[in-house]
Amino acid sequence: MADQYFAEQPTTPSSPTPARLDVRGLSLEVTTDSGVFARGRLDKGTRVLLEHAPEPSAGGDLLDLGCGWGPISLWLATIRPTSTVWAVDVNSRALDLVRANAEAAGLGNVHACRPDEVPEDVVFAGMWSNPPIRSGKAALHDLLVEWLPRVGGPSYLVVSKNLGSDSLARWLGDQGYSVSRVSSNAGFRVMEVRAGGV
Repeated sequence: MADQYFAEQPTTPSSPTPARLDVRGLSLEVTTDSGVFARGRLDKGTRVLLEHAPEPSAGGDLLDLGCGWGPISLWLATIRPTSTVWAVDVNSRALDLVRANAEAAGLGNVHACRPDEVPEDVVFAGMWSNPPIRSGKAALHDLLVEWLPRVGGPSYLVVSKNLGSDSLARWLGDQGYSVSRVSSNAGFRVMEVRAGGV
């Protein structure tokens, strides 16, 4: 069976594949690989997020949770060169790709690391994420419960309508978050999530 993209150590043989990241004024040559989400392409959900989510309103630390080969991180790092972009993933091959892609693009403000390597005192100004829906509802909820409280500003999540975006929005509301829909495009919802009262 092929690895899931959220495996920590992919066992699928590495097969680096070039791709282009052309979105919202950003045009980069990148490298993708087997065992990492969206090999050889920018997936539709991430494209919808990058095309419709607001840009960061200020500097500070920015979070790309479940970064894959890095399209969100590369976009954030390009438009906010004075920010530190934390590209967080459990997949070691994905993190290697982010580092290589950021270096090739001349982006020295991307810090790719495992979740447990993010210092506990870092508070993020915002989060942009195409979260790992296929890891299962319980794992996804645990992930969001862990990371959303560390975001001082807005979080933007893209989720397929067919994979439960509306039920996730209701669950987030039940957890005390303010949730609004930024966009609905190509079967995906982009949600803005903020701490209650913010």
